[in-house]
Order: sequence, then C-alpha cells, then structure tokens
Amino acid sequence: MTTAVFTPKFISFDCYGTLTRFRMTEMATALYADRIAAEALPEFCNDWAAYRLDEVLGPWKPYSEVLANSLERCSKKWGVEFRLAEATAIYEAVPTWGPHDDVPGGLSKICDKIPLVILSNAMNSQIMSNVEKLGATFYKVYTAESAQAYKPRMQAFEYMFDQLGMGPEVGMHVSSSFRYDQNTATDLGFGCRVFIGRGHEPSNANYRDVEIPHIGALPAVVGL
Repeated sequence: MTTAVFTPKFISFDCYGTLTRFRMTEMATALYADRIAAEALPEFCNDWAAYRLDEVLGPWKPYSEVLANSLERCSKKWGVEFRLAEATAIYEAVPTWGPHDDVPGGLSKICDKIPLVILSNAMNSQIMSNVEKLGATFYKVYTAESAQAYKPRMQAFEYMFDQLGMGPEVGMHVSSSFRYDQNTATDLGFGCRVFIGRGHEPSNANYRDVEIPHIGALPAVVGL
C-alpha cells in the first residue's frame, strides 16, 4: 500500500496502455499469423513497438502514418509482406478500445477532488471515444495533434503546461511507460511521477517516485 507523497494541482495521464487497454500487439499477432511463426510473433511485436517510438521522434505527422510507416519498416526487417489495409484496420480500431478494469473505480475517487488531464499520442478524432469509456470526468484532454508533437518530446508536455497555465512542479504525471512519459517527466521536473506497473516495461527507480500495480491504488498516493 502506498502513502501520500504529494498533493498535486493537476494529475496528467498517458492514455493508451496506462488507462486504455492497448491492443496493438493483440491485433498484430492476429494479422501476421499467416506470415510469421507463432513463437516469433512476440519478438516481431517488440520490434514494431520500437519502430513506432522511432516514428514519433521527428516532426509531427498523423498517427495513421506513424502506424503505417512503422509497420512497413518492421515488415521489411522481417522480410514479410506489408499490407496497408492492415495498418488502416488497426488505426480505425483504436477508438473502440476500452479501459483496463481497474481504471473507472480508481479515477472516480479522484476526479471530483483533483483536476485530471490526459496527454495522449492521439488524433483529435480518436481520443474522445476512448476517454468516454474511462468512467470518470476529465478536466482537459490534450493530443499530439493539438501539440504538433508526440511524447516523449518535451514539446508535447510544454503544450499541456501552456494550456493549463501551470508548470510541472505542481503536477503529478501517471504512466505505464518510461520511454514515452516518465523519462521526460523526470527531465521536466514534475512534482511527482507515478509508474503503473502493467508489465509491458520494466521498472526503473531513477525515473519514478512511486510505483503502483494499478489505478485503483492511485487515490492513496494523493491521500484519498
């Protein structure tokens, strides 16, 4: 059980993976089963995740291009056929994804007491469908499209600070990813960084203040 370490003026969240169940691996596993042996599919999906990260490090581009470009590059590495229709199907499925089971109950205990904010690597046309499924009220929702930058770039976070009129020192950032969120949150000086150990990235004590297993444990971190 965690104890209260910080009372933030806002709590910002990563959405996909942290709050919303991220089904990229699930979908790629099904779609590429006709080209890649079952035992090799986890490695293929790990490679695809690395290419997705690489795609967002440059100038902003629509997320549909991020997915298609990264999947094409990964397919090339593996020497298998890339099908644009499959990348499109994955992109179009994103707004249908719902939350992890622990999310609605955990957020509902906080949202009327501390402003909750989402900063997501999403398109404006995608994100609200996912947010509506989270079971809590959010004060603000910001996207990479609006910021014209994807996390982990600082520009995405700086856009959020400008819109909120508050700096990182009074905020808490919550994410299940060090590569996309927590490393940058550390560099920017968030008042508190909370890592959700969902299992898709190993923990790193140097880039988080608190680690919890699920959102249901978050109210205790802010003393609720």
